[in-house]
Amino acid sequence: MSPFSLPSISPVTDVLRNSIRSKIDNKTKPLGSLGDLETIAMQLAEIQNTLSPELKNPKLILFAADHGITEEPVSLYPKDVTWQMVLNFLSGGACANVFAKHSHIDVEVVDAGVDHDWDQNAPKPIERKIRKGTSNFLKTKAMSLEEAKETIGNGIELLSEKQYQDTNIFLFGEMGIGNTSAASLILSHLTDIPLRKLVGRGTGLNNSGKEHKFKILSEAFERTGKLNDPLEILSEFGGFEIGMMAGAMIGASAHRKTFVVDGFISTAAFAIAYALNPAVKYYSIFSHLSEEEGHTVVLEHWKIKPLLRLNLRLGEGSGALAAFPLIELSVKFLNEMASFADAGVSNSDSK
Repeated sequence: MSPFSLPSISPVTDVLRNSIRSKIDNKTKPLGSLGDLETIAMQLAEIQNTLSPELKNPKLILFAADHGITEEPVSLYPKDVTWQMVLNFLSGGACANVFAKHSHIDVEVVDAGVDHDWDQNAPKPIERKIRKGTSNFLKTKAMSLEEAKETIGNGIELLSEKQYQDTNIFLFGEMGIGNTSAASLILSHLTDIPLRKLVGRGTGLNNSGKEHKFKILSEAFERTGKLNDPLEILSEFGGFEIGMMAGAMIGASAHRKTFVVDGFISTAAFAIAYALNPAVKYYSIFSHLSEEEGHTVVLEHWKIKPLLRLNLRLGEGSGALAAFPLIELSVKFLNEMASFADAGVSNSDSK
C-alpha cells in the first residue's frame, strides 16, 4: 500500500446508520431541531461504529515551519516570529494554550522545519524537522519532491505513535510566517480558483502590501504554470508544516479518527490530503470560516459548511478550539438526552 493512500474503509452498515438516525430523531425535540449538532453526532457515531460515541483524550497538534518566500517580503512580521511563537506555545502563553486549557485539551508542537536551534536545556517541540525552512518559491522549488514525500510520510507516521493510541479526535493548527502565501498557491492549483480570489491580508497587510503579495505570488504561479499533482504542488510552493499536517490528516483517517480543520492554512493542508485520498473528508469537521477572504470561496467550492463564523484569522488552531465545545455538545445530547419513551413525552407521531 502506498504511504499516501488510506486502507480501505469498511462502510457503515445500513442497520447501524438507521439505528443512529432513529436514536437522534427520538430525542425529546422536533425532528432536525438541533441542526448541525445532529450532523456531527451522526458523523461521530458512524466513524466510531457505535450508538454512543465519545471524545477520548483530544489533542491539539500545532505544526510549525519557516518559509523562504518571506525574503520578498509578503508578511508584516519577520520570520523569527515563527520560532518565538513556538516558545510561547511551549510556555503556555498563546491564545491556543488558553483556549485548549478551557476544554482540557493537550497542546503539542511539532517542529516540521523551523529555522532555529532549540535550547536543549529548555522545553522544546517534537522534532520532525526536514530542514530549516523552505526555499524561496519565487525563484525555485520550495522543497524537493523527495522532501515533499518525506513531509507527508512524517505526518502519517506521527499519528501512528504510541502516545496517540488513546486519542480519537485531533485538532490541527499551524505556525509559520509566510504560510498564507503558500496556502494561496496550493489552493489555487488544487481548486482552479483564480489566485486573485485567494490572496488576502494574512497578518494584516494594507492595500499596497496585499497588492505586492499578489504580484509576487502571481510571478511564482507563472514560474511553474498550472499544476495538478498534489505532491508536485507541495514541492513547488508548500511549507513543511502544511505537508506534515496533510499527512497527519491522512494518518488520523487511516485509524478511523476524527480531525478538526482550523482556518485557511489548515484548509490548504486538507486540500493536499483530499487530493491524495478523498476519503479523508469523511473524517473531517471544519471548525470556522476564517476572515482570510480566500477561505470563503474555497469552502464554497467544496460545499463545506463550517460550524462558526467569528471573523478569526489568528491560526494556531484557535478556530478549531473555539468550535470544540460544540462538538462536545453533539456527543452530550446523543448520549444523555432523554428519548420520548424515556421521558413519557408524546411525540408528533403519537395518536
